[in-house]
Amino acid sequence: MMITFGWVATTWLRIKNGYPLENSWGKAIYPKTDQESVERIKLLSQENAQLRAELGSIKDRLGNVERIVTDDAHRLTHEIEALRDKRAN
Repeated sequence: MMITFGWVATTWLRIKNGYPLENSWGKAIYPKTDQESVERIKLLSQENAQLRAELGSIKDRLGNVERIVTDDAHRLTHEIEALRDKRAN
């Protein structure tokens, strides 16, 4: 009984900490990687890169909005008028 519990506990700890499982001969058993899994990982990596780029642009835009909201109304008005003057010329 205790041997079985020890085996279950050891296996659980190996899985939890990312160690490979072993077969009855002590050889490591790694998960199979097929072509479909590799393609899925590639697509997820590309999507992750796109989402990171989008998040970066959103952070930039949020920074501009925060600057506008916390800026003095007087200074903001002068900047807007300066831009209008440049556009009119």
